[in-house]
Amino acid sequence: MNIKDLKEKPIWQMTGEEFLFLQQNSESKQVQSAATAVTNPQKKYVYGIAGIARLFGCSTPTANRIKQSGKIDKAITQIGRKIIVDAELALELAGRKSGGRK
Repeated sequence: MNIKDLKEKPIWQMTGEEFLFLQQNSESKQVQSAATAVTNPQKKYVYGIAGIARLFGCSTPTANRIKQSGKIDKAITQIGRKIIVDAELALELAGRKSGGRK
């Protein structure tokens, strides 16, 4: 069986044997692509005040206070009214303690 021919053939025209052969041979390629996806993590972004609220698990007014405090400014990109926040960086910056009561 030729894999190229089987990929061009519609599923409803395949026999069970052809379908299983195609499925078994395509799994090895998917495992390799999944391994590369794990090594290249993509950045996760949240959008707007509502996204910040979901990220920190707080209310919208509290998320607005977090943004206004300046703690996560390095993670925020704002163009006009659109707010884009790098989630990982924002969580890292919010976790750092600076100042406070002594």
